[in-house]
Amino acid sequence: MGITAIVLGAAAGGGFPQWNCNCEVCRLAWIGDPRVRARTQASLAVSFDRKRWTLLNASPDLRAQILATRELHPGELRDSPIESVVLTGAEIDQTAGLLTLRERSRFNLIATAATLAAVAGNPMFGALVADVVSRQAITPGAKFPVGAGLQAELFMVPGKLPLYLEGENPETAEESAANVGVEITDGHKRLAYVPGAAAVTPALHARLSRADVILFDGTLSTDDEMIRSGTGTKPGRRMGHMPIGGDDGSLAALRGISARKIFVHINNTNPVLIDRSAERRRAEDAGWEIAEDGMAIVL
Repeated sequence: MGITAIVLGAAAGGGFPQWNCNCEVCRLAWIGDPRVRARTQASLAVSFDRKRWTLLNASPDLRAQILATRELHPGELRDSPIESVVLTGAEIDQTAGLLTLRERSRFNLIATAATLAAVAGNPMFGALVADVVSRQAITPGAKFPVGAGLQAELFMVPGKLPLYLEGENPETAEESAANVGVEITDGHKRLAYVPGAAAVTPALHARLSRADVILFDGTLSTDDEMIRSGTGTKPGRRMGHMPIGGDDGSLAALRGISARKIFVHINNTNPVLIDRSAERRRAEDAGWEIAEDGMAIVL
């Protein structure tokens, strides 16, 4: 017994390859190049006993992720080993999968009050009826149980509001309850899940320094990646994601931390998705792994 985590999805919003993208990286996937592997949108499942599971975010790909993960299959007539869902924010790619869980199986929906308010503001999520799906608002810094044997804590991470709420000039570098990471512990080992971070603050660095495993925002290799590839008009930090490379990227910011380090939430344009690419080798030489769907982590 301890912490078991399964990467349900490793890609950023849109997945890999993205359905409408033929960028240089997606093109390799469309033609079946063996150097790349498809990935669904980011989510993690964690458990202490490998029987009852908590999901960290519910991506639009959740049904496919459940089908691909035997541990999440039902065992009785109407049953699910999914006991709770913890949200790190209210982006579409963090919440849309909740609608997959609307068939009256009980689970607890856990998030900050700000994220729960954003979910409640969309009438579609009324399909998660209150007598079946309980809502639990958590203040960042407060510890709470997730299943038997594990405790969790939400912590604020520099980021921004969900795209559909951000307005014209969003603040992307401040810490708020709209964008959080999750720390999971069994009392001995610690796992930190941070799928979105615009910067690494001293407080965030200190928290990650005490983790045994870190799953961290690997959205873009460079801040201008989407601009240079012709797939977007915004730099990474404007979208709430610091780059992997550069003097102020995550490789530099988290250098020296001894935890097992894994990049997740990887955008379809990011060349770290390509085996043996220069960007992949640079990350691996710095001690990082690139998450894949189905990756199992046991602490």
